[in-house]
Amino acid sequence: MPEFMEKDTSRHGSTSPQQSAGLIQMSRQSVINLGIHALHEIGTDSICRVCIASGGSCCQGCRHLANGIGCQLRNTSCTAWLCGFLRFFLYEIDLLQEWNDFWEQVPGQDFREDFTPEVFFVTKLLHLPDLRKLSEALAGDLLELAQSDMPNRSILILREKMDKQIDQLDECQRNWKKKMKIKRNIKVLSRSFPRFQKEAREYRQRFPVSE
Repeated sequence: MPEFMEKDTSRHGSTSPQQSAGLIQMSRQSVINLGIHALHEIGTDSICRVCIASGGSCCQGCRHLANGIGCQLRNTSCTAWLCGFLRFFLYEIDLLQEWNDFWEQVPGQDFREDFTPEVFFVTKLLHLPDLRKLSEALAGDLLELAQSDMPNRSILILREKMDKQIDQLDECQRNWKKKMKIKRNIKVLSRSFPRFQKEAREYRQRFPVSE
């Protein structure tokens, strides 16, 4: 994720959702604000900071990125997009589907831009808890890996491997055997994150994860 920066939204009109007959009216800007707020709440900035310092900014080369400032033209697509580490983070505590389900309601997403209408309707909002303790643990693991002299433990390579496994998991939900194999692969990759795994175990004890 890019560095986060809130911008003045007054020119976009109301950013508060309005609900009627099971449908929730949202503005494009309110959806972006909701996504940014959720990412802040779960503490993704600590994870992103390590990747960016290691040359792994997901916004590298984007024309809307200002050096030292961040994104100058936030859109729904980039707000919804998660890298392999952030997807793994939410996957491990059973919240990745919550994230995906919300953004699947948002039309007009494209690569580094959107064609999302200024007003549209959704049926559910995004609700993520405060997970800063877990995100800081994962950031600590990533920082240790980034400082390692072992080239085969590059965090950027690991990020892409994790992303690929979660992509494959999404594609094989009806194939139980393949699904279990991919889950084992993710578990093997996650051995690089002992701090995070400790915090995740404690979290799952308080809030059991569905299988």
